[in-house]
Amino acid sequence: MSLNNSQTLTVSGQDLTRNGSSTNSSSSGRAPWDNARVVLKPSTPTRKPKPPKPENAITIAVSSRVLFNMEKEQQIYEHQGMEDYIKHQVEHETEPFSAGPAFSFIKALEAVNTRLRELYPDSEELFDVVLMTNNHANVGLRLINTINHHRLFIERFCMTGGNSPIGYLKAYHTNLYLSADPVKVREALGEGIAAATMFTQEKMKEVSETQLRVAFDGDAVLFSDESERIYKAHGLDKFFEHEKAHENKPLDHGPLKGFLEALGKLQKKFYDKGQRMDCPIRTYLVTARSAASSGTRALKTLRSWGLEIDEALFLAGAPKGPMLEKIRPHIFFDDQMFHVEGAAEMGTVACHVPYGIAQRVTKKGTMNEETSSAPK
Repeated sequence: MSLNNSQTLTVSGQDLTRNGSSTNSSSSGRAPWDNARVVLKPSTPTRKPKPPKPENAITIAVSSRVLFNMEKEQQIYEHQGMEDYIKHQVEHETEPFSAGPAFSFIKALEAVNTRLRELYPDSEELFDVVLMTNNHANVGLRLINTINHHRLFIERFCMTGGNSPIGYLKAYHTNLYLSADPVKVREALGEGIAAATMFTQEKMKEVSETQLRVAFDGDAVLFSDESERIYKAHGLDKFFEHEKAHENKPLDHGPLKGFLEALGKLQKKFYDKGQRMDCPIRTYLVTARSAASSGTRALKTLRSWGLEIDEALFLAGAPKGPMLEKIRPHIFFDDQMFHVEGAAEMGTVACHVPYGIAQRVTKKGTMNEETSSAPK
């Protein structure tokens, strides 16, 4: 399987009943939202909760092209130019976009917020979603109409009219940035912001509507790539020796450590109310490490950070896809594309974290097929 940021998202049967507004596929076997481009009346739902202040929230910045399926519009931009792209968006602004790969993740964040507001009515320690896009402001009405159509709670937009939105991430106190553009993701990581590239994929499994599930790889994602460098340079035996010799020395942090920390902070709010077993957030470590040979250091590192992980799967080099299929996370982060592709083939929404020694892609490589000026 080859993942591509510009390929069309197709889903069979009911794989994505959680990600679209329909729950059944059509008689023609098309995906539930293939007929979603219905004309809707622009509306602004009332009685929405007040968004938290950015400095108090866990902020998820998401590009429009991973939240929604905008592949048709992207083709217009690439082949006909910006003016035709904007004209098309304005002419179709009452037609909602269908769901993209980040959609179910964002819906799960909202489900967690609902539970938090019930337990802590006055607290602003909540997820806050910012639509971060370099789209032109004229596209804004269609995005607003789509958000209202899907009943999403997204009040903050950053529309930069062709300029890169990366400079705004710190201003929004961003904890995680998701984009279809690997160039922007690398820029964000370079600024010390947790970020990952998302891809459209052929299928996405049905996921929980009531519990947010987030799965992480270990090395070069939660942890630094220190141990992975040993493995790449000297092989598996030297890697095991290194880990045994350093098992009491915590690994340095990786790019997603801060996001796991933020999730843990919200989990503790449920634990404090006696809801550990009914917590709507569950985290997973899914690593190619072996438990006996190199798992000790990973677990001791998390403990030294004061972080908990709900489930740890040490696969000893086995494929991650089958385990992720059982977990059914809303999102999975890995630094190696073959793990991302293997997970995606089995229906897991898998993101690439372009960090560490495993990244051997040149600036003109296959993973950098989009131009940085393309609308996101």
